Amino acid sequence: MSTQLEKIKELIELREKARLGGGLKRIESQHLKGKYTARERIAMLLDEGSFEEFDMFVEHRCHNFGMENQKYLGDGVVAGYGTIEGRLVYVFAQDFTVFGGSLSEMQAKKICKVMDQAMKMGAPLIGINDSGGARIQEGINALAGYAEIFQRNILASGVIPQISAIFGPCAGGAVYSPALTDFIIMTEGTSYMFLTGPKVVKTVTGEDVTQEQLGGASVHTSKSGVAQFAVQTEEEGMKLIRKLLSFLPQNNLEDPPLFSNDDPIDRLEDGLNEIIPDNPNKPYDMYEVIGAIIDKGEFLEVHADYAKNIIVGFARFNGQTVGIVANQPKYLAGVLDINASRKGARFVRFCDAFNIPIVSLVDVPGFLPGTGQEYGGVITHGAKLLYAYGEATVPKITVTLRKSYGGAHIVMSCKQLRGDINYAWPSAEIAVMGAEGAIEVLYSKEIAAEKDPEKQAAIIEEKKNEYNKLFANPYNAARYGYIDDIIEPRNTRFRIIRALQQLQTKKLVNPPKKHDNLPL
Repeated sequence: MSTQLEKIKELIELREKARLGGGLKRIESQHLKGKYTARERIAMLLDEGSFEEFDMFVEHRCHNFGMENQKYLGDGVVAGYGTIEGRLVYVFAQDFTVFGGSLSEMQAKKICKVMDQAMKMGAPLIGINDSGGARIQEGINALAGYAEIFQRNILASGVIPQISAIFGPCAGGAVYSPALTDFIIMTEGTSYMFLTGPKVVKTVTGEDVTQEQLGGASVHTSKSGVAQFAVQTEEEGMKLIRKLLSFLPQNNLEDPPLFSNDDPIDRLEDGLNEIIPDNPNKPYDMYEVIGAIIDKGEFLEVHADYAKNIIVGFARFNGQTVGIVANQPKYLAGVLDINASRKGARFVRFCDAFNIPIVSLVDVPGFLPGTGQEYGGVITHGAKLLYAYGEATVPKITVTLRKSYGGAHIVMSCKQLRGDINYAWPSAEIAVMGAEGAIEVLYSKEIAAEKDPEKQAAIIEEKKNEYNKLFANPYNAARYGYIDDIIEPRNTRFRIIRALQQLQTKKLVNPPKKHDNLPL
C-alpha cells in the first residue's frame, strides 16, 4: 500500500474513532436513559446529509489528575453547520459520553468557533446541552471557557436567532448560556436546569428536593418562566426547533420567510360576531379568536404554561409571520401581573429585534392588585411591557375586543405608544376604569348621603348605566382618533391583513444611543 493510501486509511480510522465519542459502552448507557447521542441529535435536527463538522480531531490540553492519559477526539462536543429546510444554521451538541459532556477549554473553543461563524454568516445558532458542567480538572480554564461563550451569546443577541435545547443536565454556570438565548426547549423527565443542585440546597437551606422538583422541564415552563417549551421526546423537540425557525428570519437584517397562502384573506368568521358574552364579567376563550383569524389556525404558542393570563406566539397572516400578544379572559380575567408583563415584554422585544410585526388582541381589566404584586415590583415589571411596545419600531396592529382599562390600556400597545393601526370591536370598553370603581370615585358623596338602601342601589345603578353609556363603547376613543376604526368582528382577519400590507414599507428609527436602560 502506498504512503498516500496509508494516510487516507489512518484518516478514515480516526474519523470512525471520533464518531464513537466515549465508546460503545457509554453510547449504550446514553440510550438506556432514553437519550440520543450528540451525533444522532444533529442528524435528527438537520436536513439529511447537510451536516459539515468542525474540529473533529480536537483534544483537551489538561495534564492534571492524570487527564493526559484520557483523551477522546472531539473533546465532548460535536459542532458544525448544516441546513434546515434548505436554510443555513450552525449547531453544537454536547456529547455526554465524553467526560459527561463537561466543558473544557478546548470544548469551549469549538463552541465559540461555531458561534463566531454564525455571526459572520448571519445564520441561526442552535445549542444542544447535555453536560455535567465545568470540567473540574481544568479549573479556571473551564470557567474562562464559559465566559467566552456567554460573551458571544450577548453580542449575538438580537442579531441572529439563538435556540437552546436542554436534553440532559445543565447545572451551575452552564445555565447562563441558554438563559442568554432567545428560546429554551426542555425534555420532560430527562432534562433539568439549576444553579445549585439538590445536595447543596440540602446543606444550605435544609430543603429536601429532587432534581426534577428543583429544575425539571415543568418547573421552568410553568413556575420560573426560564424555559419557553417542554416536549415529551427529543424527536418532538427537534420538530419544534424546525417549526420555530420557519417563522424566523436568518438574522436581524432580513425579513422572515414568506409562505404561499391558500387561506382566503377575506374569509369571514361569523362566530366572532357573537363570541363576546353579554355579561362583561363572563369569560370567553381568546384561543378561539386567534385560531379564527390566522392562516389555517396554525399557531405556535410560546411560554404556553407560564402566565396564562397572556398569550404570546407566532402565526401567519396571508403567509407573513406575525407575533401575537393577547390577553386571555379565561385565566385571571386576563389581568396583567408581574409574570404576564415579563412574558409579554420579552416576546415583543424578540419580535422587534427580528422584524416580525406585532398583532395585539386586547381584553384587559387592569393590573392584578395586592401586596404580593406590589412587593414583587409589579410597577417595574409592568413598565417592561410598556417599554417594549413603546420601543418597538416594527408594524404594530392593535385590536381591542372588550375591556381596555387604565394603565393596562396604555401598556397594551395603545396609539400613543406608536401603535400604527388601532382597531376596536363594537363591544370595546376603553376607559380609566370599570363602571363600579368609577362611580365610587365620582359619586361617593351622593351615594353616601342617601340612607335608604333601595334608593342608594337605584342611584348606583343609574350612575353605572350613565358611565357605561359614556365609556363602555369604543366611540369615545374613536372621536379623538385614538382608535383608527371600529370594525365588525367577523372582518378582523381581512382588516389585519390589509393593515399589514399597508405597513410593509414602514420606516421608523429610534434616537441614536449606546443602549437603552430598560427597567429591569
